[in-house]
Amino acid sequence: MYLSTALKQTDRIMNKQTVRDIDVSGKKVLVRVDFNVPLDGKTGEISDDSRIHAILPTLDYLFERGAKIILCSHLGRPNGKVTESLRMGVIANRLSELLKMPVKTVKDCVGSETKKAAAKLSSSEVLLLENLRFYPEEEENNPEFARALANLADIYVNDAFGTAHREHASIVGVTNYLPSVAGLLIEKEIQHLSGIIEKPAYPFGGLFGGAKVSDKVDMLENIMANVDYLFIGGGMAATFLKAKSYQTGLSLIEEDSLGTAAMLMERARNNGSKLFLPLDVVVAAEPNEKALGETVDIENIPPDKMIVDIGLRTIEYFSKGLRGCKTIFWNGPMGIHEISRFATGTRAMAELLAETNAVTIIGGGSSAEVMTSMGLANKITFISTGGGASLSFLGGRKLPGVEALLDESD
Repeated sequence: MYLSTALKQTDRIMNKQTVRDIDVSGKKVLVRVDFNVPLDGKTGEISDDSRIHAILPTLDYLFERGAKIILCSHLGRPNGKVTESLRMGVIANRLSELLKMPVKTVKDCVGSETKKAAAKLSSSEVLLLENLRFYPEEEENNPEFARALANLADIYVNDAFGTAHREHASIVGVTNYLPSVAGLLIEKEIQHLSGIIEKPAYPFGGLFGGAKVSDKVDMLENIMANVDYLFIGGGMAATFLKAKSYQTGLSLIEEDSLGTAAMLMERARNNGSKLFLPLDVVVAAEPNEKALGETVDIENIPPDKMIVDIGLRTIEYFSKGLRGCKTIFWNGPMGIHEISRFATGTRAMAELLAETNAVTIIGGGSSAEVMTSMGLANKITFISTGGGASLSFLGGRKLPGVEALLDESD
């Protein structure tokens, strides 16, 4: 059996200590979570709270042992500045509803007032710190900022899989100052994602979309030998079609990735994997709500229009192949799904995965949001909370936030 870099990495990562391996009773536990949830642009309310739900098993474990819980996360991209619309209050309110208990908050994530609030915590109480990325030192992995966070607690638990591929102060730096272990979500993420590398049920299908080939190159190369069927849609399909000498009109093409696309297609052939590219696509002059789409065969893409979705023939073509799979991994939409008239392909793939009896893994990001918005999340085997992190892991790259944790032998 093919032994990929990701599988070797899995063996190493699964030897990390988890929260089960350390005594948290009565201790102040700093938990790095990923509460970077999407917010409604008009109301500021949470539009998808899946990432908050995902942390609940770890919180329950800590509650049962009387830990004093200090949660820290980022929200959005404030670029190192205090941004009122990205304060954590809305997160605290939703978490309070889910926990059916008050969640304490502070106006900062470090400093004397924050340290006092952490010191006053009683067993099984929860304190949510302010947005970590209000400080540029967070993304810089500044050691003094990391030390200030560590000084709030006795133990560190990383349960933010979605940011485990980042070398930030709250993810890597803090582990230099506290005993540091993985949370139950990170453990679950690694187990499910490693499963599709190590022992997927065959036939195994990989469904990929989104805008860029470059974001997925390592992952595609790493899992290629395991994939029986490879389905390419979304914006990245334009680069594959261009590499096959099709005209792609105004579609965004990654010129630097044309050679990569050709190499991946050649590798698929050499590995005996069947490659599914669109047969027809929806095109439009512009990617906006007012644009009218038309469906054309891939041989007839107009020079003044761009690909915005896969066509009906392609939906059926992909669906037929996917129905024959026993394991399906999906990452990336089939078109500009934010615009309803260009979301047909993405929604069709979501519905198919929800209906199949195959093991279905969603690689986070937009695909996960689509599943949740359509009310289909409970029909999927596993939905990752980390788009970039899942791609990094499946691409065989180290996750700094996991690498920094204690080994089982420590």
